[in-house]
Amino acid sequence: MKTINIVGAGGIGRAAALLALHRMPEKVTVYIGDRNEEALRDCAIFCEQHERLRTYELDMDDPPKEIFADSDVILDCLPGSLAPQVARLALEHECHYANLTEYVHETAEIRKMANGAKTGFILQTGLAPGYINVLAMDILNRFKARHKVNHVEDVQMKVGALTKSAIAPHYYGFTWSPVGVATEYVKDAIILRDHKVVRVTALSEIQKLTIGGGMYEASYTSGGAADLPEALKGQVNNLDYRTLRYPGHYDWVKNILESAPVGEDKIAYLQKTMLDVIPIYDDDIVVLYVHVTGYDNNAVLRRMERTVKVEPKDVAGRRLTAIQATTAAPLLESAQILLKGSYQGVVLQSMIEPSDFLYGEVVSFVYDQEGP
Repeated sequence: MKTINIVGAGGIGRAAALLALHRMPEKVTVYIGDRNEEALRDCAIFCEQHERLRTYELDMDDPPKEIFADSDVILDCLPGSLAPQVARLALEHECHYANLTEYVHETAEIRKMANGAKTGFILQTGLAPGYINVLAMDILNRFKARHKVNHVEDVQMKVGALTKSAIAPHYYGFTWSPVGVATEYVKDAIILRDHKVVRVTALSEIQKLTIGGGMYEASYTSGGAADLPEALKGQVNNLDYRTLRYPGHYDWVKNILESAPVGEDKIAYLQKTMLDVIPIYDDDIVVLYVHVTGYDNNAVLRRMERTVKVEPKDVAGRRLTAIQATTAAPLLESAQILLKGSYQGVVLQSMIEPSDFLYGEVVSFVYDQEGP
């Protein structure tokens, strides 16, 4: 029986544990570690003290060697700033590794250290970055095959983790980490524009659009494009990732950032301000949209698109929020792929075979994929 070691027992960690125990095609033993004893107790209760679940206290300064030595794959659900430290443990113990972080600097550090590793390191494999990028690759491949072209004009990816309603003045509710939200709003986004990889300011060039009859606004945020701008340079004119929000939210955020005192850390200031006035919701939705646009071999402009909407999921009598399910499922699917031994070294989103990932048992359950 294979062993999955989940590092971090927060909302995504416990969701990953539940999905691993009940939705993976083969039985696995699940370790889950955290420095917070209460989080570990809550996770054990949430998973109904499952016989294949083992909790352990995690001290990153002195991690339990026997547990990491017994692990086949490590799933990193800790804050992104700790990702290189967890990846180094995977290297030392020759484990596979997968993480969620959208942090660019930390991802670059792991890419450097894991280059040439004997085990696989799938990076940025949550919702966005993660699922949305593999979905975009799948649609791009289908578009090129259907219209017999090797080059396309645009690939656009959009994701929103949203509440089902929103009120003024912020038009938002927290459904995931406030730190992650503030970070993606401040750091630059990397996109592909006119065949060149460029940086653009977060929250710039806001688009207004309808998806499934709902009104949204979309703006650049950091990290969501993963490695696709670099990987598709030369194949695509323009490629970008934007985060979906309800109309009015981005103007509110911009006003907060403009009011930050001179010299103040903008991420910390925005996070504190948002936490003071924005509530946390458990009832949520996740909306995804991808489109590929280009000219076919008869010079006719074509578009292929996919819209996905995910609501909370019931797993073994427990309810996962939409953001829990859509983030944890790609992580577990990556673990399944790694356990098959198909990948070694660093694996970025553009390198993953879309059909294996999108139509695997865990991802297809959460995202309601019908098959290729």
